[in-house]
Amino acid sequence: MTALGAVFRPQLPPEKLRDIVRTAEAAGLEELWLWEDCFLESGIATASTALAWTERLRVGLGLVPVPLRNVALTAMETATLDRLFPGRFTLTVGHGVQDWMGQVGARAASPVTLLREYLDALRALLRGEHVTTDGRYVKLDDVALDWPPPTAPEVLTGARGPRTLRLSGEAADGTLLDAVASPNGVLEARRIIDEGRAAAGRTDPHRVVVYLLTATGPDAAARLRTELAAMGVDKTPGLGAAGDAGTVAKAVQRLVDAGADTVILQPTADEPDPEGFVRFVAEEVRPLVP
Repeated sequence: MTALGAVFRPQLPPEKLRDIVRTAEAAGLEELWLWEDCFLESGIATASTALAWTERLRVGLGLVPVPLRNVALTAMETATLDRLFPGRFTLTVGHGVQDWMGQVGARAASPVTLLREYLDALRALLRGEHVTTDGRYVKLDDVALDWPPPTAPEVLTGARGPRTLRLSGEAADGTLLDAVASPNGVLEARRIIDEGRAAAGRTDPHRVVVYLLTATGPDAAARLRTELAAMGVDKTPGLGAAGDAGTVAKAVQRLVDAGADTVILQPTADEPDPEGFVRFVAEEVRPLVP
């Protein structure tokens, strides 16, 4: 079955998170995804509180910018959340926005090299291994978690370009595609991911999560057009969905047919009713998606 969820956008103030989380839990939403956009809200802090306020809601973090966080710290935080809330937290790591990384003095000369080293070390730490590595960016001297997860949780990579997509197939457990991925884009991403998986000899499952920019209500089409234009992708066919639950469900199915395992509906920045959007996803769209 296709998993379905919604995004809590960090353009909303942190104090709005409790209302959204409680609405999501009450409505039966499967997954709520959070962002760590600079310089808005911490992804780990919001994920931990969202998990603590709920009993069954799964929380995804997409994504943690790896230049900002030492890999040992990310492993510690992920392991702690996994042990406190087993099976309910999904971590995604990625390059981060390079301009933001430059603002804080953390921009890497080779983002792909950093991400590869980071993924290898992070996944090994979460498997409970002792890790010693002296890479270009990641350096660990006999580091191991005292409280590793009983079973290593999946680690996703946020990816757009072909080099990162291929790396995700090689070194991650899944891939997060943002809202600029059309159905054709998902097909192409799956092809490149599978190239990476084949090169690494991997046959384990690889989950693909896709954000779908979504607007509903009387002004839905106009809000969607405005947001796509602001993102600079208004000329790309097949992006986003505007309309009622049936229209949105068909857009979800097109992404699933292209290779998405999980579709996360992303409200527009000017969504007038964030709690209503969560209920719309859980109560109206969900029953229409197989």
